[in-house]
Amino acid sequence: MRPDDLVLTPAGLRFCGRIFPCSIGRAGLTAAKREGDGATPVGVHRIVGMLHRPDRMAPPAPWSTPIRPGDLWSDDPAQDYNQPVRAPFGHSHEALRRSDRLYDLVLLTDWNWPQAVPGRGSAIFIHRWRKPGHATEGCIGLAAGHLRRVARRLQPGARLIVQPLAPKMADPTRT
Repeated sequence: MRPDDLVLTPAGLRFCGRIFPCSIGRAGLTAAKREGDGATPVGVHRIVGMLHRPDRMAPPAPWSTPIRPGDLWSDDPAQDYNQPVRAPFGHSHEALRRSDRLYDLVLLTDWNWPQAVPGRGSAIFIHRWRKPGHATEGCIGLAAGHLRRVARRLQPGARLIVQPLAPKMADPTRT
């Protein structure tokens, strides 16, 4: 592993010699990810993008892209699956510009991307957590300050490494 890898450990997300408390999917980790299963996929995932809300923060890195009104992410296996799309979009999707602060800063992974297999799972991001110990829908959640700290130092192509954890640590409320 490289020092600039993001590595999920039983203690949290390790990056550049620090461990950051994090949340994972409500269903724990899986090697057989499916759309809507609530699990975080095991594997090595590259960071392929960074998005930020320009009305709420300055870009944390030069390669960050602003989230504009109408920016969406398709989770519809029949239409533009696991791709960014724009409103209006008449298929199942997730809004990237949200009223809460979960997606003020988002790190995009290459999980099932760019050649998405329908139903294999979409939108595995690293984003702000709701609160400590609160599970995600399959993404990795960090405290807002920790996410900004990681984003400022992260380079495109960095790796998120999610290895199976010991059974007692697969519980998302323990990370």
